Parts: sequence; structure tokens; C-alpha cells
Amino acid sequence: MQVQVNIDRSVQGGEKLTEFATSELETSLARFDGWVTRVEVHFTEETAAKGEDLRCAIEARPSGAQPVVVSHHASTAGEACVMAVKKLHKALDTRYSKAHDHKGADSIRHQDAGEPLDDVAEELTGEPLAK
Repeated sequence: MQVQVNIDRSVQGGEKLTEFATSELETSLARFDGWVTRVEVHFTEETAAKGEDLRCAIEARPSGAQPVVVSHHASTAGEACVMAVKKLHKALDTRYSKAHDHKGADSIRHQDAGEPLDDVAEELTGEPLAK
């Protein structure tokens, strides 16, 4: 999984913020390592009257699927990153489960058929199943 971090000139943090974001993503998204091919992180400072003017936007590119994009606004870049990573993990988990699990479990078509019906009937009744 490739991680690319882009930081706006007005955002403080530089190399430390890049390392922090990369480690947060690698830890949180380890489950999706073979499925997610690339992750891009963008830190920007939006000029607004509100205190929460730092934005972390993350775009993940799953293999063979549309990109997943999440963002979070916070007063610090670290907080924005942590919350955006949590949102991304939840979004990827939902999409991964839908793509790989049929309604949360394996389909009955993929399960073992079990014992033949004749054997079960004979065990229960003591007589072979009439044909």
C-alpha cells in the first residue's frame, strides 16, 4: 500500500505530520493491505471564523473499485488525521465486507453438504429411506 501525504504550506507539522499520518494509516488499514493499493492524504487550512479550520482529507483506492474519500475538520492536524483515519477504516470495512462476504456470512452454496439424507434418516428411524 502506497501512502502519499500532501501538506498545505499554511499547515504546521511538516515531516512529523507526514510520519504520524503514515503510521496511523498503516496501523489502522493493515487488514486491507492487499486490497487497498494507494492512499492519499491532504492537509489544508481553511480560513474561516470557526476554530476547527484544519481539514484532513483521505482518499483510498481499493483494487478494482471506486475510490473512497473521507474528511474531517478539527483544531489540530493530528486530531483531524486520527478522526479521518477512523472514518476511512469504517467506510473501507463496510465496502470490503459487502464485496467479500455475502450478507455477512458464506453462501450456502459454498458450504459442505454434510451427511447424505439416507444416512440421517436411517439413524433416526432405524430403517433405510424408501426409494
